[in-house]
Amino acid sequence: MEDYHVAQFITVHGRELGLFAIYDGHLGDSVPAYLQKHLFPNILKDVSSSLGAIIVSLRWQLSIISNHYWQKSFGNKINPFKSFRCFFILHECWLGKCSLTFWYDILPLLKEEFWSNPRSSIFKAYEKTDQAILSHSPDLGRGGSTAVTAILINGQKLWVANVGDSRAVLSKKGQEMQMSVDHEPNAERESIEDRGGFVSNMPGDVARVNGQLAVSRAFGDKNLKTHLRSDPDIRNANVDSDTELLILASDGLWKVMTNQEAVDIARKTKDPQRAAKHLAAEALKRESKDDISIIVVRFKG
Repeated sequence: MEDYHVAQFITVHGRELGLFAIYDGHLGDSVPAYLQKHLFPNILKDVSSSLGAIIVSLRWQLSIISNHYWQKSFGNKINPFKSFRCFFILHECWLGKCSLTFWYDILPLLKEEFWSNPRSSIFKAYEKTDQAILSHSPDLGRGGSTAVTAILINGQKLWVANVGDSRAVLSKKGQEMQMSVDHEPNAERESIEDRGGFVSNMPGDVARVNGQLAVSRAFGDKNLKTHLRSDPDIRNANVDSDTELLILASDGLWKVMTNQEAVDIARKTKDPQRAAKHLAAEALKRESKDDISIIVVRFKG
């Protein structure tokens, strides 16, 4: 399993940030594991104005089903998900079952402008994190990862950034709204060729950078980095009474399902855990061959 995730809320001085992400790794899991640990902290560090100990309230409602967690919990008992290599994650807004309070000795206080427009902080953090990954390549290996991150500010504004083909889709009044950009080699051929690379299109296969990578932007991938980009596309949307849910998922879902199909399936069930399971089950029914990671964030009942 090479997919990692983040799904949490933090409260800073009475204001709330929802942080959600899926990192879909390739050639190992070192890079997505690094992203899980460092990307969001780097976004917050970029807007730090001082250091101090502040209380952060984390409200969680996560449902995790995967081969790893099944084995950890149930040992060698029959695992219905083992052959599917699936990973389901659910996080529903507003209805956290418990509250965990942690003291952080070093956690930046956020500058006022971050709350209205975090674009610059997100962009810089993506760049900084990729540089750090490349500098640690002897330890992290030659692999890489896609990323789709979502920041929900005070429950009112949603900011989504991504590199690669993990995708974020918003539902408003039942209509899908793609919040990310699929970075495919054919779509960015000119940029790849300007960097000295090439795009292969072999029969029966997807387009690949230098015949290897099926995305044109990614973290890591040191051997291909001169031909790749890691700068994110960033989009934002208001969260209003029409906003129903957000789906973040790796390409294991999107290879076999349209945005609207995913929204339609998720909307049928108010219980987000069941909705996430239905999405994954439908992807498997359609013979998805890739790892499947899904985060569903529900905004209304």
